[in-house]
Amino acid sequence: MNDIVKSILAAVLSMLFFLGLTEVAVRLWTGFNTFYDIEMSRYANELKLPDDDPKIGHVHRPGGRAHLMDVDVEINSVGLRDREYPVERGAARRIAFLGDSLTLAWGVSKDEAFETRLEAALSTERPTEVLNFGTGNYNTEQQVHHFLERGIRYEPDHVVVFYFINDAEPTPVQSRWGFLGHSRAITFFWSRIHATIGNTIEGQSFQDFYAGLYDDDRAGWRATRDAFAELARVCRERGIGLQVVLLPELHDLVDYPFLDEHAKVRGHLEGLGVESLDLFPFFEGESDPHRLWVSLDDAHPNSTAHAMIAEYSLDFIAQAFERQAAAIEREGMQ
Repeated sequence: MNDIVKSILAAVLSMLFFLGLTEVAVRLWTGFNTFYDIEMSRYANELKLPDDDPKIGHVHRPGGRAHLMDVDVEINSVGLRDREYPVERGAARRIAFLGDSLTLAWGVSKDEAFETRLEAALSTERPTEVLNFGTGNYNTEQQVHHFLERGIRYEPDHVVVFYFINDAEPTPVQSRWGFLGHSRAITFFWSRIHATIGNTIEGQSFQDFYAGLYDDDRAGWRATRDAFAELARVCRERGIGLQVVLLPELHDLVDYPFLDEHAKVRGHLEGLGVESLDLFPFFEGESDPHRLWVSLDDAHPNSTAHAMIAEYSLDFIAQAFERQAAAIEREGMQ
């Protein structure tokens, strides 16, 4: 019996030693190399806090700072990757940008983000404040409820939702295994296993997953439709302008796999009376999409793509302001 106990103990200790050695090796390697999945895990551990509202799930840690994907990410006192804004309105017109990690500007410096570029461009006509509520791993339901709970008090003149294909995912439930994300070795090997499954098993690719989100009976797509309807209602009641910009998925811009899904989103918005702009046609035909990626293992838009997003959506947003100003002027003359 003692021999059996000793053998089990030796096996456990050997496994723990191997795992510890692997963890040290991966941490040393990632200290000199940037790896997307590990950086996302660090983002969750260093800059996120759980939220009591299950329709929000998580928020940014106020005042949090981290160096992720080779750029600095600084969170202000209310949980935005943005400068501080007073709640009270000044003379500047005010816009709220809602979105996920693309709107957050994952992997891009704050100065090169499309939010910063648009704020500067819009301010050439009139002083404009753009409040960036973009938060990594948010879907549409989370974006809308986060804004209604924490953003509406800033009394924006206008709201722009930057929509991405995976924003119809169901709102996640806090995992009991979340603590495993603190291990870089586990994160690294799990991501490799997940990638292998997606590349080798039919029906398991990210394209299949994203397309499947838009089946009419899927809970995430129903929640997305409901969230857009709620946001449209609140904005209409408060006299806030509302627009949606659809951002393209950057893996394949020649034979784009999500045309039907984009059309479905646009159709729903049209039914709500919400104006939308699909940016895919502006990116269509790009034969080297990697030049628009943050890194070879991360297809988030880089600074070049952010500049394109700002350029192609500027007139869409600016013209809405012009129509809004004209309507206010007409009301004043009556």
